[in-house]
Amino acid sequence: MSGIRVTSPLRGVYARRAAVGGGLAALVGTIVLSGPAAHAAPPAPADAATARTYLGELTVQSEGSMDGYSRAKFPHWSSQGGACNTREVVLKRDGEDVQQDSKCAAVEGRWFSPYDGATWEDAQDIDIDHIVPLAQAWRSGANTWTTAQRQAFANDLTHSQLIAVTDRVNQAKGDKDPAQWMPPLASYACTYTQMWVTVKHHYKLTVDPAEKNKLAAVLNGC
Repeated sequence: MSGIRVTSPLRGVYARRAAVGGGLAALVGTIVLSGPAAHAAPPAPADAATARTYLGELTVQSEGSMDGYSRAKFPHWSSQGGACNTREVVLKRDGEDVQQDSKCAAVEGRWFSPYDGATWEDAQDIDIDHIVPLAQAWRSGANTWTTAQRQAFANDLTHSQLIAVTDRVNQAKGDKDPAQWMPPLASYACTYTQMWVTVKHHYKLTVDPAEKNKLAAVLNGC
């Protein structure tokens, strides 16, 4: 802004430039504000090319059994400081205009579910989905982890493992892998598979042949 204070005759030139620049800035601001609203989201997964590389590095083998499995072996939702637990942190992160009470519970807000394109205004309509379900992880290698490792997996806010979605859609997914279930909104297929592969790669979980084939087919189109 120092140019505006330059003495005549340059002062008038700089002032005119500033006025033009301000007008352009206002125009750009108008364009941005009138565009589609951005939705909050989990940490970004690997891009498609990297996900294809990651997929090629995963160990392929048949899924293990459910022997010994229970959700209690994946402690969640853990405290994230104060009264907040992992679920409430994700609701706040993935929502818009979220208001929380003194116990950190979401009492107001809007949530867009990328699985089905629905928008909700009641947190009770929202589930926090584990992209790679706990039971799926158990059958893919987490059965050998310590409880502390499983707890870290079940509450992972650093990677693309947790996402706020429509409750009934999450319940329809259950513990299915991508060969058995994909989000109803086809436009989310690439992001979903990139998230899945990113998580499995980070945690060194296995994939079964049908799962890998489905993941590869989707990623090849991304």
